[in-house]
Amino acid sequence: MKFSALAVSLALTFGAAHVSAAPPVARTPFVWENATVYFLLTDRFNNGNKANDLAYGRKADAAPLRGYMGGDLAGVTAKIKEGYFKELGVDAIWITPPVEQIHAGTDEGTGKSYGFHGYWARDFTSIDANLGNEADLQELVDTAHANGIRVLLDVVMNHTGPVTASDPVWPKDWVRTAPVCAFKDARTTIDCTLVKNLPDFRTDADRPVALPPALVAKWKDEGRYEREVASLDAFFKETGYPRAPRYYLMKWHADWVRKYGFDGFRADTAKHVEPRVWKELKKVASKAFDDWKRDNPSKRLGDGKFYMTAEVYNYSLRHAHQFDMGGETFVDFYDNGFDSVINFSMTSDARGGYDAMFGRYAALLAGPLRGYSVMNYLSSHDDAAPFDPARTRPYDSAVKLLLSPGAAQIYYGDETARLLTYPGAKGDAMLRSFMNWDELASNAQRDGYRIAEVRKHWGIIGRFRQMHPAVGAGEHRKLQATPYVFARTYEKDRVVVGLDLSTDKSTPIVVAPIFRDGESVTDYYSGKKAVVAGGKVDFHTKNGIVLIAN
Repeated sequence: MKFSALAVSLALTFGAAHVSAAPPVARTPFVWENATVYFLLTDRFNNGNKANDLAYGRKADAAPLRGYMGGDLAGVTAKIKEGYFKELGVDAIWITPPVEQIHAGTDEGTGKSYGFHGYWARDFTSIDANLGNEADLQELVDTAHANGIRVLLDVVMNHTGPVTASDPVWPKDWVRTAPVCAFKDARTTIDCTLVKNLPDFRTDADRPVALPPALVAKWKDEGRYEREVASLDAFFKETGYPRAPRYYLMKWHADWVRKYGFDGFRADTAKHVEPRVWKELKKVASKAFDDWKRDNPSKRLGDGKFYMTAEVYNYSLRHAHQFDMGGETFVDFYDNGFDSVINFSMTSDARGGYDAMFGRYAALLAGPLRGYSVMNYLSSHDDAAPFDPARTRPYDSAVKLLLSPGAAQIYYGDETARLLTYPGAKGDAMLRSFMNWDELASNAQRDGYRIAEVRKHWGIIGRFRQMHPAVGAGEHRKLQATPYVFARTYEKDRVVVGLDLSTDKSTPIVVAPIFRDGESVTDYYSGKKAVVAGGKVDFHTKNGIVLIAN
């Protein structure tokens, strides 16, 4: 029984009255290697304040899915308070950059676009008014922490926003505007602009530069020029760094950590910046994180270190510590400040069988990548080839993603089968529709499933994963090939998972030597308990999956 049969069995499961949510149990302390990270585009997630839907004179005149749609920081906070993320077993929320974006729209060849996504910065020290204000951001982070959820900040060291009539280019000693990257080797990947009209920061330069005149004028108009300059002066005096572009950026990014308490960074376009720059950023941000923890002892979540994950386009965990930049140049991003790297190969790896992916991932994480991790995903904001764009396999997606070794990144709407196709939209805009809350509320019917039932399935597996660090961080062991049964162990945490089980009859599951005869265990998918006998356990269910632990 393969994917389609499993999906049918799971759909039937949610029509059965005996299914219950997994009860809470004691869990091993949080580890990033097992984290479930919920990645959302703030503007696309939830509208908590309609008064800030359009700022800076922006208009609703963009091409399909390329303008602002009203999501904001207050909307994310509202969903935290509702318990939405807790129900999914989410450990961390990754938000797109909240910094002030270019004010105008621009056409990159796909129609008029605005910076709703957060990657077109105009001022790295201000919150974009479309998303809210400082109080909104502080409430988001504080609320997340109060609910045991960490928050990752998306940061950009590579480029400014595009140049428009309203958004001037930064000075030449700050950015280069040519050539466009050819992606043949390190030089043609780093010393260039990603695309036309996306100025590239001179992160290679060491020569001191003055603040951009446009930024100076802006700060003076806002009445904070003296405060910002004094803060910069103190930073450069304390660190001894030259006033080169990359150190301004590091200071500005770290300020968000020191003020609001972000727990880590997701680094955008990491391979397009000199690797050493990320190690320097990690040092500056870690100092800011330590300062924040010292000043906010009641808000911090433990004594963990500042965390950084890298977006290295086309990185696969099979690259381990040697990512090929071309031209016989290899980069170890783990040796340059990163705790994990996003695993771009999972969208294709997931098309194979469970054992091929789970076993290979576990072997690499326990071998060449021991002490580090990857962040797996099946869909994202700019991956043109997601695992299931038409959402025909939402049950399978949860099993593949949430039970894989390594950290897991849920892209907003994965758990509600939000469609990744959209009439009239072009390019990555199709991946960025507004969250389908209406379909979730109505439990909308699709071919073979209902939205709320899919989300419940994601939640059961997600909470099981959260309660058991062995799922993402543990040692993997196959116990049986057909039906597929595997075990994971991490310190004292033990789990056994059975997949592709018969839905016509109850299936005894091999659990030896993980659990002993006479030991009472629970299937956290059905909520049923049973006692191990003869090295097996039978929960007398007809589900296609069992999630077993004490």
